[in-house]
Amino acid sequence: MSKSVRKAVFPAAGLGTRFLPATKAVPKEMLSLVDKPIIQYGVEEAIASGIEHIIIVTGRGKGVMEDHFDFTPELDATLERKGKTELLKISRDAATLARISFVRQKEPLGLGHAVLCARDLVGDEPFAVILPDDVIDADPPCLKQMIDVFNEKGGSVLATMTVEGAGISAYGVLAGSLDDANHRIYNCTGMVEKPRFEEAPSSQAIIGRYILTPRVFELLETTRPGAIGEIQLTDGILSLLKDEKVYGYNFEGKRFDAGDKFGMLQATVEFALKRPEFGNKFREYLKGLGIQ
Repeated sequence: MSKSVRKAVFPAAGLGTRFLPATKAVPKEMLSLVDKPIIQYGVEEAIASGIEHIIIVTGRGKGVMEDHFDFTPELDATLERKGKTELLKISRDAATLARISFVRQKEPLGLGHAVLCARDLVGDEPFAVILPDDVIDADPPCLKQMIDVFNEKGGSVLATMTVEGAGISAYGVLAGSLDDANHRIYNCTGMVEKPRFEEAPSSQAIIGRYILTPRVFELLETTRPGAIGEIQLTDGILSLLKDEKVYGYNFEGKRFDAGDKFGMLQATVEFALKRPEFGNKFREYLKGLGIQ
């Protein structure tokens, strides 16, 4: 088994019903956050973290993602002919970001099943899972921080963030104890999916970044579907805990739930304000609204 994390799996076969009607014909992963599709932020994070191979798990009607990460000869020729070199670079950059492979999840059988679909491309080595809906602003990138923890500890790593109060009930929640040497690391003993606030084992909410050992594939293959007929990644990780160490990592940075309309609005505003070409102008516009 290779010891380094070289591959990242992007489950992207969901229907995106929270964004209807926009997602009736456009995959939610291709909705624009300022001027890039949501999924591109995750791909750029992976590449900046040292990932060499991106594996995107798609479903029916998701072919536009393949087109986005491919060359567009007609568009590029037009931009080149008109001397629009900056736009030409932007167009070509999306096609040259990384080595990207696509695999089809033929039925909507859950996140665990989507990850399992990538097994042949991942092989017998540790790998990352990035949920495109979770857009993270962090320096160094969230996944790079997690890879550093994996390299130190040698076990699977789940990204977490602190959620105080009743909001914790919207997440899978980590159970465990603080690492003696690094208080951002948790020794995981279990997970509870969307617990009641008073029953939550901690304030550590698990978010859409994972580094997993290949043993999880064997466990997902034998995981029985839950009540709604889906194979859950959480169940596979709980089984993994019986065999191996699993760690939680409270990453440094800010996470936006871009799979939610309000979260997408928050991300749009904050990422737009960071853009050097119009951030100040946008800030002045927001001030001019006189919002109380």
